[in-house]
Amino acid sequence: MSRHQLVLLELLRLPNQRLPSLSTIRRVMVRVDYQSFTQAFNAWAQEAFAPMPNEQIAIDGKSIKASLSDYDSAYQDFVSVVSAFSVAQGVVLGLESMRNHDTSEIKTVELLLDKLELKGVCFSLDALHTQKNRPAARQ
Repeated sequence: MSRHQLVLLELLRLPNQRLPSLSTIRRVMVRVDYQSFTQAFNAWAQEAFAPMPNEQIAIDGKSIKASLSDYDSAYQDFVSVVSAFSVAQGVVLGLESMRNHDTSEIKTVELLLDKLELKGVCFSLDALHTQKNRPAARQ
């Protein structure tokens, strides 16, 4: 965070010109509605960045540690965020959030790809996504 301190201070317009502690930022982020955040982020990213021709887009899902519930049961429930990362530009082009109790990462990736409408790019994904029975539109 210290690497981006000047930009953050300017964007956040904090009165005392001091960034909040990491624990304060964490407490705020834990309370953020992940679906609203995802929608706002995607709107901003689509406006700010466009994929380049033949660009590599890395797609991966990561679970949000603080979202884990039913940790002692056989079927745990947690929130994950699937992101589409532009390797050349070093930015995330889009996000899609999911609760593993409701859906799978495979379906969430398909939803993200439909929303981003990326053409002429090369995707890299986990082996999880090499399923035999995929929708015809994705083959």
